[in-house]
Formats: sequence, structure tokens, C-alpha cells
Amino acid sequence: MKTGRAPRLPGEEPMPPAPVGFADAIDDFLSYVELEKGLARNTAKSYESDLKQASHQLKRLGASGWTNVTAQHLTGWLHWLSDEKFSESSQARKLTAVRMLCRHLVSEQVREDDPTALLSGPKFRRKLPQTLSANDMERLLAAPSGGDAYSLRDRAMLELFYSSGLRISELCGLTLQQADLEHGFVRVFGKGSKERVVPLGAKARDALQIYLLSGRPRLVKPRTGSELFISERGKAISRKTLWVSVKKYAEKAGLPKSVKPHLLRHSFATHLLGGGADLRAIQEMLGHASIGTTQIYTAVESSRLLDQHAKHHPRNKAGQ
Repeated sequence: MKTGRAPRLPGEEPMPPAPVGFADAIDDFLSYVELEKGLARNTAKSYESDLKQASHQLKRLGASGWTNVTAQHLTGWLHWLSDEKFSESSQARKLTAVRMLCRHLVSEQVREDDPTALLSGPKFRRKLPQTLSANDMERLLAAPSGGDAYSLRDRAMLELFYSSGLRISELCGLTLQQADLEHGFVRVFGKGSKERVVPLGAKARDALQIYLLSGRPRLVKPRTGSELFISERGKAISRKTLWVSVKKYAEKAGLPKSVKPHLLRHSFATHLLGGGADLRAIQEMLGHASIGTTQIYTAVESSRLLDQHAKHHPRNKAGQ
């Protein structure tokens, strides 16, 4: 999108960048991060939503396009996010999207300066992820107890989810070709289309084998493709269906807390770490680009140990 400045003759006054509207700049940026950077479609959609929302507010603050957005405009936008009670993590994510767009405009010579350069994001402490105990996980995995196709599918799905720690989108998007039951692993294409191989536990392999032999064939329709987990219509299972299923089985298992699908991923990582697994191995299985992201689970484990010490050590008892 190098529509910014034409070469200048010696002694000629610098020309301002050609104006670029909000929508055009966003479209060009999204094409760049998807096609050239290989950013996952879901992440690109998140950027698109954040950038469109930012554009709407920046227009109200007087900017006509991304070429004339100033640090003052952006400061006003950040104040609006705070006034509207967006969480600190949401504010940080939205600012990251805007930073990436502005840096792209500079690299494409659409702007001379980056208006986000001196902006500072919100300071926040990362919340520790919630997890289920090993006993709670056992109860949840045992909840789909029927022999019908849906129970067989859901049991295999939950076993695979907990055994592999996949992201929700990765689980829903699995194909038959990605699951190698003979060798005990699934091949996953995660964020940025990066490929990784994740091991399967024996119980997950057994549940998948039963589902493939006795469950999935009963759900197949004439137009069914190679999707691993399919719905009653023979299409790939949706994120919504997964959410509803996890909630239903958590209630059936009598679990005391609200259980959401990502708790299975968090529990996978925390239980592996508690069992002595190497942090780097967990990072690789989760598909984290940075070890710093995975280290949050060390804090979860430390918090659990502190809680157990506080509850059970005799010197912590009242009156001692």
C-alpha cells in the first residue's frame, strides 16, 4: 500500500502523506498480516474488530483517517476505553492492534511518524487461570456415559481436549488426517498456521477409537467431509456446541464451579506441571510462542502449594 509520498526533487518542500481513510488502511493491514505474516484468521478478525472500534472513536475525536491520527487523538481514545470500563487486558490488546497498524503505515511510507511511539498501555497484573482439580476432571470426563453417537463423540472430545491441551478452535477444526492413533499424537495447526505435534494419552486414544468405529459413522451425512468431530448435520462441531456440551456435562457431574472449555486447557498444563513435566515441553504442547506465557502455570502451582500449606500445616492452625 505504498500510496504515501512520491520522491522529492532536490530543494523541494516535503509533501504531506496522501490521506488514507480508516477502512482502506485496515483492509490493507489485515491483508498484510494474513497473507504475508500468516496470522490466523481468528486473530485477524479480532484485530479487525478492535481497529474498527478504534476508528469510530478516533473519528469522533476529529481524525479523518489513519494518516492524520495524532498521539493526542489516541490518548483521548485510551481515556474513552478506561471510562467505558474495558478491562486492562482488553485495553492492552486494542492498543497492540493499533500499534501494529501504525507501524505498518510507517513501513509502507504512508506516514512519516508513529503516533503510538510514546503511548504507554495500562498496567495490570495477569490473572491466574482457573483450573479443575484432578478429581473434578475425572468426574467431568465420566459424565458422557451413554452409548449413543453423541455421548461417544463427546467423551472422545473431552478426553482429547484434556489429554492434549488444544485451543478451542484447534479442537473444533481437527480433521481425520490430523489424528494418528497408531502412533499416539495429533498434528495441530495453531496460531499463525504454525504446526506442532501433541501426544495423546492412552484413554484419549481409546475413546477416539471407539468414537471413530461406533459413533462418527452414525453422524456422517452425504456431504460430510474429513472433520473429526461432527454435529448432527454432519458438519464440523462448532465452538458454541463445544461450550454447551462442556457446561452440560459439568452440571451432570455436579461440579461446584462454572466450567468453561478453556479450563480443560489450563488444567492440562497445570496438572502436567504438578506432575513434574518440563516447562519447555508444556510450552511446545500448548503452542505458546513465548516461555513467558507458559510460566503463568508455575504461579498457579505455587499458589496451590501456598494454599495447601496455609490450610494443613500445624503451625498455621489458630492458637498455635
